[in-house]
Amino acid sequence: MSIELTRNFCIIAHIDHGKTTLSDRLLETTGTIHERDKQDQLLDSMDLERERGITIKAHPVAMRYTSKSGEKYRLNLLDTPGHVDFAYEVSRSLAACEGALLIVDAAQGVEAQTVANVHLAHKQGLTIIPVINKIDLPNADVPSVHRQLEEILAIPAEEAIDASAKMGIGIDDILEAIVARIPAPVKPKDEILRALVFDSVFDVYRGVVGYVRVVSGKMEHDQAIKLMRNDARYEIKEVGVFTPKMYPQARLNAGDVGYFIANIKSTAELKIGDTITDARHSAT
Repeated sequence: MSIELTRNFCIIAHIDHGKTTLSDRLLETTGTIHERDKQDQLLDSMDLERERGITIKAHPVAMRYTSKSGEKYRLNLLDTPGHVDFAYEVSRSLAACEGALLIVDAAQGVEAQTVANVHLAHKQGLTIIPVINKIDLPNADVPSVHRQLEEILAIPAEEAIDASAKMGIGIDDILEAIVARIPAPVKPKDEILRALVFDSVFDVYRGVVGYVRVVSGKMEHDQAIKLMRNDARYEIKEVGVFTPKMYPQARLNAGDVGYFIANIKSTAELKIGDTITDARHSAT
C-alpha cells in the first residue's frame, strides 16, 4: 500500500476517559477484530495493565479502512499510556505518528494530564483531532467541554467530534476525520533504510521484539542492519505488523509501523529513539 494512503496516529487521553474502549471500537469497526474474538481492552497486553486498568506499553496495531470515497487506507494506531507515570512512553510513541486523537470525557472535561499530553503532541507537530467521549452519560456537559478546548488548549470547538465509544456513536466520523485531517507520512527522499525504534519488549523465546516506524527504505527478513548509535550489527529474523497479534510479513516499507526480531538478547542493547539502518548501505 502506498505511503500516501497510510495514516499513523495515536490516542491521548487522561486515565478513565475511555481511550481503550475507543481503541477496541476502532478495531471492531475496521474489521481488524470481531466481537467474538474480543477480550475487553485488547491493546493492554501486560498483566499489570489488566490489574490496574491502565495502558502501559504502547502496542501498535495495523488496521485496514475503506473510506466513504472508496479509497482503501492503512491506519496504524499506537496506543499511548494515559497515566501520569508514563509520560516518557507517551512522548516516544508520539514521535512515530503524524496525528493524535485527543479523548476528553464529556462529564469530566479537560484534566491536567490531558494538557501535558497535548503540549507533547504540539511539540512533535502532530495534527490533533479532539473527540468528546461518553456523551451518553446523564451528567455529560458538551458545551462546557467545547469551552475548555478553546480556553485551555486553544483548539477550535468546531473541530471536536461528539462520541460514545461504549455505544458506538461517532466512530465512523472519527475514522473519516483520521483519513481527511491527519497527513500521510513524508515521502522519503531516498531508498536508504532509516527506522525509528519507539519501543521494545522482551520475549523469553525470541529475544527482543523491537517496535519500529520505518521512515525510509525497507526492512526485510535476512537483512543485515546496524544501530546508528553504537554500530551494533544484527541480522533480521522476522518483520511484521500487529493485527493485534504479531503477523509476520516479507517486509516493512517506508511509512509502516511494525516489529522486528533480530536475535537481540537484551532490551538494553536496543535503546528507545535509536535509528536502524542497513549495515551495507547505511544512512549517515
